[in-house]
Amino acid sequence: MIVNLTPHPVRIYASDRPDGIDDLEPGLLWVIEPEDKPARLGVIPLSTEYRDGIPVELVQYGHAQGLPRRKAGVSYVVSLPVALALAPRRSDLLVPYREVRNGTGTVIGCRQLAQPV
Repeated sequence: MIVNLTPHPVRIYASDRPDGIDDLEPGLLWVIEPEDKPARLGVIPLSTEYRDGIPVELVQYGHAQGLPRRKAGVSYVVSLPVALALAPRRSDLLVPYREVRNGTGTVIGCRQLAQPV
C-alpha cells in the first residue's frame, strides 16, 4: 500500500509519456490522492546572525511532522526534503521521480517513484 503524504495528487505516467503536453490524461496510469494532513519537515530556529547587514536565521531541520510510524507493507510518498532528511532512518519513504512537465515546464506528475538512500 502506498500512502500520499504530499499536499497534492501524485500522478504516475507511462515511461514514454512526453513532456510538453498540457492535457493530464495521455499516459496517465495511477493517481494517488493526498491524505488530509501532509508530512512536513519541522524547523527549529536556533539563532540569528547578520551577514552584510542581512538577518540569517540558523535553523535545524530533520524533525518530521505528520509522518506516521512505520507500518508493515506501507510506503509513504513525501516531499524530497522530508525523504532526504530521514533517509538514513526510514526505508519506507518514497518521492516522485522522473518528473513529467506540461507545456510551461510545470511538474504535473512523474514516471516513477524513488526511495532515497
